[in-house]
Amino acid sequence: MLAPECPSREILSHLTSRWGVLVLIALLPGTLRFSQLRRKIGGVSERMLAQTLQLLEGDGVVERHAYDIVPPHVEYTLTPMGIEAAVRVRELADWVETHYATVLRQQEMAAVDKS
Repeated sequence: MLAPECPSREILSHLTSRWGVLVLIALLPGTLRFSQLRRKIGGVSERMLAQTLQLLEGDGVVERHAYDIVPPHVEYTLTPMGIEAAVRVRELADWVETHYATVLRQQEMAAVDKS
């Protein structure tokens, strides 16, 4: 993983990107339509969400189910491997939520030290 040519780096970047983490966490409770997922995450553009979902689908952690109806109906759900990954990134996100105030104070102190 630490070697520059390690193929796991690309997968790691998909799972731990800003939107990748949020997609995994948002889908952890269950299946969502694209519009529901976009509203649940908040702040993600339609294009970025679609791109993130394509990457995660390509990695085998998200499944896309398209229904042949009008208007189009597409749902996304985590695969078993996706659930496993989502649980792990959820733990990291929970740690961030618990410690963000301390981290922000440290960033402020570091900024003062630089000036």
